[in-house]
Formats: sequence, C-alpha cells, structure tokens
Amino acid sequence: MNIKKKPLIISLLIPLLTGGLSALLAGGMENFKTLNKPPLSPPGWIFPVVWTILYLAMGLASYLVYEADAPQYKKNSALLFYGLQLFFNFFWSIIFFGWEMYLFAFIWLLVLWLLIIITTVKFWHINKIAGYLMVPYLLWVTFAAYLNLGIYILN
Repeated sequence: MNIKKKPLIISLLIPLLTGGLSALLAGGMENFKTLNKPPLSPPGWIFPVVWTILYLAMGLASYLVYEADAPQYKKNSALLFYGLQLFFNFFWSIIFFGWEMYLFAFIWLLVLWLLIIITTVKFWHINKIAGYLMVPYLLWVTFAAYLNLGIYILN
C-alpha cells in the first residue's frame, strides 16, 4: 500500500483535535477528583494517555477506509458514521465534566457506543485492519460507560 502523507496526517489530526478541543471546553478534571467512583476506576492521568492512543488508532482506521479500494458509497457511509461518533465523542466530555450531567452523559455515551459499533462494522467490511483498530475504542467506551453509570449512582 502506498501511504499518502497528507491524507494520513489529516486523518490523524481530526480525532486528536476533536478530543483536545473537547477536553479544553470541558474545563478539566478537577471535579472528577472529588467524586465517589466505582471499583476499578483508574487514576486520572491514565485518561489522556489512553485517549491519545485511541484517537491515533481511529484516525489510522479512517485513513485506511478513506484510501481503500471499495465502492465510494460504502466509504461515504462508513465515514459518515465515523463523523457522527466523533460528534458524540466530542460532546460527551463537555456533558460529563463541564456540565456534570452524569445521567444524561451516560445516555449520550450509550448512543456513542452504538455509533462506534456501526462504524466498526462498516470499517471492517471495507478494511479488516480498520475494523480491528476500532475495537480498543469500543472496549474503552464500554468501560467508560461503566464508570459513568457508577459515578452517577454514587454521586
């Protein structure tokens, strides 16, 4: 496969900038430190590390789909759902950390989770590696849903 640098860089920057701007607008995790958390809650420093890795993986996955030798309508559909899940990803941090609306954030996260499943399946049908690159993201969001619900219940 011939790597096209400009589309690859753009594909990597889109989720990284989405996550970074979301974190900036959410206002940080100061209140998170004071919350009662469910068992298995990781330390706060782990979140930006994991999210950076996940954003890079999903950016690479989107690049693989964008450059795949597949019908354009399939790529358009997959990338549309990718954009939708990024939209929901962007606002989740703001709803949870910024607005502290934990139940609404959980419901929002369930929609995000479904959009990630759809995106992952669509990516997988176009490029298997792209689909596999989305799996850690799906697993992390599943874990995030557990944490989100636990925080809602405990606080």
